[in-house]
Amino acid sequence: MMKQTLLQSWQDTWPVVKATEPLPIAEGVIDQTAFNAIEVDDVFETVNYAGTTIGQAVLYRSLTQPLESHEAIQAKQDAVTELKNKPALKSAIEALVTHAAGQEADFYRLLFGKFLSAFEPVREDNEIEGYGYVRYIRGVRFMRDLVAQVQASEQPQSPYLQSLFGTIKAFADTRTYSLMVGPAYITENGIQCKEERCHSWLPALIFKPRIFKPALFVLAFAAFWLLKHFVPDLFDAIPSVAIFFSPLLLLYFPIVGGFDRDHCINPLRHEFRKSAAVGETLDALGQLDELLAFIKFAEAFGHSTVLPTVIDSPHHRINLTDARNPVLGKQNDAYVGNDFVLDDDKLVLVTGPNSGGKTAFCKTITQIQLLAQIGCFVPAQSAMLTVADKIFYQVPEISHLNDGEGRFGTELKRTKDIFLASTAKSLVVLDELSEGTTFEEKMESSSNVLNGFYRKGNSTILITHNHQLVDLFAGQGVGVPKQVEFANDAPTYRVIPGISRVSHADRVAKKIGFSKEDIDHYLADSK
Repeated sequence: MMKQTLLQSWQDTWPVVKATEPLPIAEGVIDQTAFNAIEVDDVFETVNYAGTTIGQAVLYRSLTQPLESHEAIQAKQDAVTELKNKPALKSAIEALVTHAAGQEADFYRLLFGKFLSAFEPVREDNEIEGYGYVRYIRGVRFMRDLVAQVQASEQPQSPYLQSLFGTIKAFADTRTYSLMVGPAYITENGIQCKEERCHSWLPALIFKPRIFKPALFVLAFAAFWLLKHFVPDLFDAIPSVAIFFSPLLLLYFPIVGGFDRDHCINPLRHEFRKSAAVGETLDALGQLDELLAFIKFAEAFGHSTVLPTVIDSPHHRINLTDARNPVLGKQNDAYVGNDFVLDDDKLVLVTGPNSGGKTAFCKTITQIQLLAQIGCFVPAQSAMLTVADKIFYQVPEISHLNDGEGRFGTELKRTKDIFLASTAKSLVVLDELSEGTTFEEKMESSSNVLNGFYRKGNSTILITHNHQLVDLFAGQGVGVPKQVEFANDAPTYRVIPGISRVSHADRVAKKIGFSKEDIDHYLADSK
């Protein structure tokens, strides 16, 4: 199914960057709950080097609705590689994007701006003063310049870039572009472009975006000359004639300007806003800007980045070397990278005390998977993975008072929804499973859920404090146990093999000033 263009999503509002929402749990790669848990908004802010509003909106749409096709991801990677290897082509597209960024707001004002009443001053970006001639000229110039710059640029070789260039070039052959170039003809059957006018015998007015109409002045002069030639006596009463015609001159501007605004500019901008060709051309510009943003992100990250090798496999796989969190690792020399492999084992169980880095590590895996599926660089020395048809991330949720299930039931419903929607090609992260009230219930429900995911064949990562559960699976030879490393009672933020059986609750309590000694001290001071 074709994604709607961003112009379509902006029909009833001023253009905004975050115009796209995640699809429901069974329809898209990432649903709203996982989107929030993975902190995709923060990932966007980290990668967002796009210079145009449409480029930023395209990037946000990519992160919200990532690609599901190995071929589509590879095509974007090939385009990024070509830009890196061809400085002249990259510079040409950078110049195109920079130029577009300077004109873009003018086009949006033309499409979405609100006309003000006479003599009302402009206070907002989305307001149009006067009769709209200036906004119209500047707005259509944006699209005309975009086409001209692409036509003058070096032809790329990668299919993805060729497609984007082709979309923008093809806009020059549309009726909408012809209307923007002008002239536009106003007929009783509506507005026509010059190509349509060649096949029409209908009388028409020519619209040109300026208040002074030479044809009107020529007509008025001809009428004046005829009157003077055939009715010379009329000019004996020149003062009376001047008094009669002077008010008509004062009415010229509102009559002509109002006609152009209501019968030309408004219908034309409505047509531009509804044009599929305009939407596709804008998206193509945004996609070019997005590719440049990927390169700028990689250059600015401060550590190794790589375009991941995307492989095909019956079930999800991922292999990372020195992987760093895209958000926390950016320009952070102290950030510790980790290796991670999830292959035929299909299940990884991560244990360790709080504040050891378990959650940050799992978010690193899912954020890297997400970046890979938009065709972007990922922060690692090397990366190989498959396309995940679903990326799930479950975190503990506060139950609603009216759901009748409590926290256990609320979280178990979410786990069930994930289980039913996942396939062997899904990536599932479970940050603590929903548990019963007793140890026996906790062990039974957790092992049942994990066994279910394991049998389904997807990649599952469990974050847990329940080392007995990990012991159970390790004893069966199922899954890979990992733990966050501590040295001298402090986290190293490395993930190493093994099972953590140590609680650092007392260390955390001392850190926040609520250990047993602190409580005794508070009580002693209160006496």
